[in-house]
This record gives sequence, structure tokens and C-alpha cells, in this order.
Amino acid sequence: MRDNRLGRIADNLISYSLDVQAGEHILIRVVDEGELLAAELVKRLYAKGAYPHLRFIRPRVEREWMLGLTADQLAQVAEWEKDMWNGIDGYIGIHGEMNDSEYKDVPEEKQRLLAEAFKTMAHRVDNEIKGIRIHYPTAAAAQKANMSTDAFEDFFFDVCSFDYRKMARESKPLYELMDKTDRVRIVGPGTDLTFSIKGIGTQVAVGKRNMPDGEVYTAPVRNSLHGTIQYNTPSRYKGTAFDNVRFTFREGKIVEATANHTEKLNEILDTDEGARYIGEFAIAFHPHILHPIGDILFDEKIAGSFHLTPGQAYDCANNGNRSTIHWDLISIQRPEYGGGEIWFDDVLIRKDGKFVHDALLGLNPEQLML
Repeated sequence: MRDNRLGRIADNLISYSLDVQAGEHILIRVVDEGELLAAELVKRLYAKGAYPHLRFIRPRVEREWMLGLTADQLAQVAEWEKDMWNGIDGYIGIHGEMNDSEYKDVPEEKQRLLAEAFKTMAHRVDNEIKGIRIHYPTAAAAQKANMSTDAFEDFFFDVCSFDYRKMARESKPLYELMDKTDRVRIVGPGTDLTFSIKGIGTQVAVGKRNMPDGEVYTAPVRNSLHGTIQYNTPSRYKGTAFDNVRFTFREGKIVEATANHTEKLNEILDTDEGARYIGEFAIAFHPHILHPIGDILFDEKIAGSFHLTPGQAYDCANNGNRSTIHWDLISIQRPEYGGGEIWFDDVLIRKDGKFVHDALLGLNPEQLML
């Protein structure tokens, strides 16, 4: 990056996102690029009196390792890794992948073996310790977003250095409304879906777990989904680019699934029993993220969007669904994407991507950016 903007983002991650304290052990994990941000983080962690620990992953090498994996080998690796993951107080994942299709030709059974072996450790990172995931601005990411490298860096900085404290304040009314809601209805092109979120619990995501961030999420009551949803945002999963994903639900289960790669889609949904049930429902509102760029960490925060996620539920918004997958599929409801509505208990709260409920107007982009 052309200036010290990474230092400002590092300050945000250490002081706001993780609120690092002296004596804490923080693991920094870098995938491909991201050493410059990691170096800024290490300096700030030492200045806080904390202990940084480093791990660097190279997907091209890891792919070769994964191709030969066995269950016995992974059992030994997991045993070695367990003490480290149980000993850290926090985690920072920097993702600067140069090729997000690197694992495309790794057989599904190998990927499943790896996910199962590290399921307990992944659960700890997601639910039991403080942790943050951030994507690093690479030329590959800029190309995928159809931007120049400089333009993508500017976009990245605007998004990741946003005033998340203000976002946290403005998102509180949505949290309060969602937390007391029973029935949700979503309508739009190809979509008419109803479900309950009663009693599940609601969470605000404003830069404490992901960067960028900007959503309020819960989970549907597991067996309550009825109807059809047509997602309108492309999504890449395990090296395959999916588009026009459409699900039909009956008693919470995805009973019909189609896409441009229907067979591959159903293979993913057959990973385990929980993969055909929904583990998360989220409403997103980051004012600087308006269009998909092919990066799920950004795309799931698009203003005027929501995501409905097949697979694992979070402990903090737990509907009991368990799976080795968690796949955030996104629908944008702003007019240029076909519009749509979200209703809570027969009250319209958002129309065509703009909040219309009086208590939620502060989450619209023109208000958040004041």
C-alpha cells in the first residue's frame, strides 16, 4: 500500500476489534500476501505488552499437502495443533489469496477430512475467543473486482477504516427489533420465503469479528422455513463459481436446489445433514459496499442486502444446526438488482434495500456516512 494507511487499519484491529490487553497471546495467520499488515500488527502487539505468534500459509503448497491427506495423518496433526489453538487468547486472519481457485481440484473427501479434523478448533476461534478476519488488497482481488490495483486499495481503505463505533450505535435499534421478532417474510424476484426467528438470539457485527463488517444476524428456527429464495449475487465456494442459486424449503430443509452448477451445488448440500438447513440470517448495511466483487467478506456486507446461510449456526445465535459448511449466499434488494421487501411480524422494515421503519433510518447509507 502506498502510504501508512495499513498502520491505521492495524490500530483499528488491535485497539477496537480485539481490544488487546497486556499479556495476551495473539495468533496472526497470513494466507499468501499480507506480510506488511502483519508487521504493523506485530509492532502494535508488542507495544501493548501482548505476545504475537505467526503462521504463514501458502495455498499452492497446501494444495499438494491436501491431495495426499489421510485420516491417520490428520489425527496426528490435530493432536499437535490442539495445544496451540487452546492456548491463544485471540486470532487475526489475514487473507491475501493470489488464486481463490487453488483448491478447486482437491477432492471433496479430502476437504471434508480436513474440515472434520479441525472442527473443534474452528469452533473455538468462531465462538470462544476474540478473533478478526481481514482480506488483504492484492492485484488478484483487484482484478476480480474489475478495478485497478490503486482503486481497489482506496476502496479497501474506505471500507476497513470506517467509523465502526458509529455503526455500532446506529445498528442497536435493528438489533432490538430483530431480537423481539417472531415471523420474517422476504419477497422479491423469484423469492417468497417465510420463517421464524423467535427466541434464537440476535448479534450485531460491527468490526469485532470481520473487517469489513456491517450486519445484524440471527438464525431461523431450524424447521420453520417455507417457500423459495432466488439469490442474485454470484458466489464462489471451494473453487466453483455459482450463480442463480435457487432453493425451495419444506419444514426448514432445502428440498430442491438449482444453479448454473446444479450437480456440484447438491454435492455441497449433501456434505452432511445440517448442510440442507439454514444456520444464519443476516441483514447487511455497509454504506461503502454497494456491488459484489467476488469476495464473500465484502459481498455479505453490501448495503441493501441480506444473506441466508446453509450450514453451521453460531453459538451466539444458535438454532441447533450443525454442519461442516457455512456458506453465506447473498441477495441484494436495491432497485437496480430487482428490489424486494423484508417484513417483521407483518410490518415492512426495508423496501428496495432502504430501511423504512422509523427506528432504522439511521442505517441507510446517507445517514451512516454523515
